[in-house]
Amino acid sequence: MKQWLPFMNDGPTVPVIRLSGMIGTSGRGALNDKSLAPVIEKAFSKGKPVAVALEINSPGGSPVQSSLIGARIRRLADEKNIPVIAFVEDVAASGGYWLACAADHIWLDPNSIVGSIGVISASFGLDDFISRYGIERRVHTAGKDKSMLDPFRPERKEDVERLKSIQSQIHEGFIDWVKTRRGDRLAENDDLFSGEFWVGAKGVELGLADGTAHLHGKMKEIYGDKIRFAAYGQKRGFLQRFGAQMTGGFIGMLEDRAVWSRYGL
Repeated sequence: MKQWLPFMNDGPTVPVIRLSGMIGTSGRGALNDKSLAPVIEKAFSKGKPVAVALEINSPGGSPVQSSLIGARIRRLADEKNIPVIAFVEDVAASGGYWLACAADHIWLDPNSIVGSIGVISASFGLDDFISRYGIERRVHTAGKDKSMLDPFRPERKEDVERLKSIQSQIHEGFIDWVKTRRGDRLAENDDLFSGEFWVGAKGVELGLADGTAHLHGKMKEIYGDKIRFAAYGQKRGFLQRFGAQMTGGFIGMLEDRAVWSRYGL
């Protein structure tokens, strides 16, 4: 019947999952497994897609949520035998690069930032500040390490050592994931897992990506001009759509801004 209906497009379908923003369980528009699960599941299940594309623009965030999202994408790709292709916009760094590695191939804009394969923890030391204003800190715990890294008391060497041990374990998991996903495409470079990041062609040279290309052009090159794209992404609430922000999220907004600015964005 369809052969008699020339206006019907029988081209292959590619769902496009947009992964844009910080990765975490809270924050305005944060990417996390709970909110993305129905989006990802639907993209892999609706119709018969020839591939799934990821549009990534993220400076990272929670390693756990990065791992959960990446694992969900890989599980569905393997179960349904559907290739996954990632396209990086401004940045796929730290947890953002973790997400990119869920794809079989990674493509960059010549100005995209990739890498930052490391783990970071940032805080403030406010003990001198409260002392200056005569504020007394009272903390009562059961367990001598329950108040580890309390920003209102002087930093302890043993706390820092314990934190670095935790970070090292997470870092090793990150490195294993990248090596598993990128394999022998990775270059031999001492700085590859140092937390450094690179732009465009250098990222390709190091094997962090497969080349420079944009989504529509590359997918048409692979699957033909009749390809159809279907957009998938997180739904935003009424307040988010109209740019309203709650004052309680001001500190979180500043923290998000600080992470993006690390990459000059």
